[in-house]
Amino acid sequence: MSKVYADENLKVFTLNSNPALAEEIAKVIGVELGKCSVARFSDGEVQINIEESIRGCDVFIIQSTSAPVNEHIMELLIMIDALKRASAKTINIVMPYYGYARQDRKARAREPITSKLVANLLETAGATRIITLDLHAPQIQGFFDIPIDHLVGVPILGEYFKSKSLDDVVIVSPDHGGVTRARKLAERLKAPIAIIDKRRPRPNVAEVMNIVGQVDGKTAILIDDMIDTAGTITLAANALIESGAKSVYACCTHPVLSGPAIERIQNSNIKELVVTNSIALPEEKKIDKVTELSVAPLMGEAIIRVHEEQSVSTLFD
Repeated sequence: MSKVYADENLKVFTLNSNPALAEEIAKVIGVELGKCSVARFSDGEVQINIEESIRGCDVFIIQSTSAPVNEHIMELLIMIDALKRASAKTINIVMPYYGYARQDRKARAREPITSKLVANLLETAGATRIITLDLHAPQIQGFFDIPIDHLVGVPILGEYFKSKSLDDVVIVSPDHGGVTRARKLAERLKAPIAIIDKRRPRPNVAEVMNIVGQVDGKTAILIDDMIDTAGTITLAANALIESGAKSVYACCTHPVLSGPAIERIQNSNIKELVVTNSIALPEEKKIDKVTELSVAPLMGEAIIRVHEEQSVSTLFD
């Protein structure tokens, strides 16, 4: 018999980015997904209809802003407005993957800081809290003036690799920016770390330079927050094999996997790519090399704790 969450003032809705994950989260909590419809007018405008009363309720909307990013952001903004006008008590955005997170600073003159713009849009629309997972840059939390719970995926990935009982493991960061993440996984697996020193001549083009640390004869596990075109991670895997690693695994929280990513991974030295379901993977991307882990238990627990006004910080570990 499935569990049932007793408090009717907790409502969970999903939009179109990841309904399968939303179903899983609702099952973890013990609630039915809220009834709403998302339609399109003939010119592409989004129309949202909430089909039940949410007056005075804590509402949680599950929506990753993954591809098509702009469509999913617009759906979310319109849904927030609808909930606000329907007298929801709180409007909590559960965003496993935060789109535009890579545009978090001005790297060159006259560049926008789009992740800050997205934060402004969510707040202005009426969001009262954000629950997210493995932001590309943790400082994005500071772009919000509302509470933000920043959950982490390393424990989920770490438990999976522990269960594999691999020998002579080294955790590898594909760049200097990911060292903290690599160290957290290394602590869980009681393994050393290595760093790939790379230069990126232009966006989505990575050039591996050299490896800092011992990888010869070891089982290497590459870890990143997201894998987009898979250029960096596949070049890193090649460099590790050339430096004597006996096998290479890779893992990330967000499988963006755009463009040539799946083909590159299929043809690469990566033995297995472990990802989470923060972004919905279409069937054609679910190749044998890809293992998908669920973030539903983590997200469901966070929702319950926020609703019951309990501490969420234990989930950060």
